[in-house]
Amino acid sequence: MFLSLSGVMAPGPITAVTVAHGSKSPHAGAWIAVGHGIVEFPLMILIFLGFEYLLKSNEIRGAIGLVGGLFLLFIAYGMFRSVKNADLGSMSTFRSPVASGVILSATSPYFLIWWATVGASLIIASEEFGLIGFVALVAFHWTCDLVWFYFLSALSFRSAKFFGDKFQRVVFAVCGVFLILMGGMFIIDGAKIMTWL
Repeated sequence: MFLSLSGVMAPGPITAVTVAHGSKSPHAGAWIAVGHGIVEFPLMILIFLGFEYLLKSNEIRGAIGLVGGLFLLFIAYGMFRSVKNADLGSMSTFRSPVASGVILSATSPYFLIWWATVGASLIIASEEFGLIGFVALVAFHWTCDLVWFYFLSALSFRSAKFFGDKFQRVVFAVCGVFLILMGGMFIIDGAKIMTWL
């Protein structure tokens, strides 16, 4: 089960957005975990039922890479615009941590690839203990998500309170650069996959 942490703690778009949200609310991470779970729970059930092959489809991976990459660039643009306009609370994209958790999870090809490989192997191993084993894995994995995202947002909030607006601007700028890099990688990978079809 502790292999779940490789997916939970891996840095990615959700990590960046959690830190950005956390600079405004210490509880943002918990709500992002809820949004993440809205996508993750059905995905885990599908894998449990034997549909993990869908996640390995080149068509699905390519499309999600392109859409997800463009969405990350849109979020990064919103972050930089807020920093420039001195309005750190203006980004409509970030007003709902739950929505951020849902959208970023659903548009991340790396998230789907992790579940199609490492995650699927964990679920298959849990099946040895029947439905109880699967439910225990789901509960453990989501609890790890909740604790990690909450920790990140609480730490970001305390830092923002101590350092003020300057810290928030730096956080948004750094997260924006990170999202541009991730978005570019998603788009390039998605385009490569689509050209192979």
